[in-house]
Amino acid sequence: MPATAADVAVLAQLAVAARTEKSESRGGPMFLAREAPSEPHDERLAAAITDENQVVLCGTIDGAIVGFASMAYETLRTGESIAAIGELFVLPDARGVGVGEALMDALVAAAEGAGCRGIDAIALPGDRETKNFFETFGLKARAILVHRSLD
Repeated sequence: MPATAADVAVLAQLAVAARTEKSESRGGPMFLAREAPSEPHDERLAAAITDENQVVLCGTIDGAIVGFASMAYETLRTGESIAAIGELFVLPDARGVGVGEALMDALVAAAEGAGCRGIDAIALPGDRETKNFFETFGLKARAILVHRSLD
């Protein structure tokens, strides 16, 4: 379901949980420093909810928010649009019951409704669960980003 201003505090908590989970993954620290949506989450999410070029959704079980997703429409050099998933997170205890799938279905429908050429998402290296999840929705790798840490 579309997020509202009343949902921002809960969504911000979920965004922190998502960042914590990513920080422990291979590639996670650099992802958080470069590609991940910025903090503070409450301000960012509140602005995204009212932005016509973004989609913010809540995933619920029995009315309780247990997940969320965010996506932004970007204009390509060709003038066409692409949808870029910024976040898709479901609490670990709520996984495997269809919340993530419902969020992804809604994101795909929104991107199609907006006339987007495609939809992008990031799966970190070694995160086969996320990669497999996105592949069930037809997303396939179109580029591989490589990195060498100089620390």
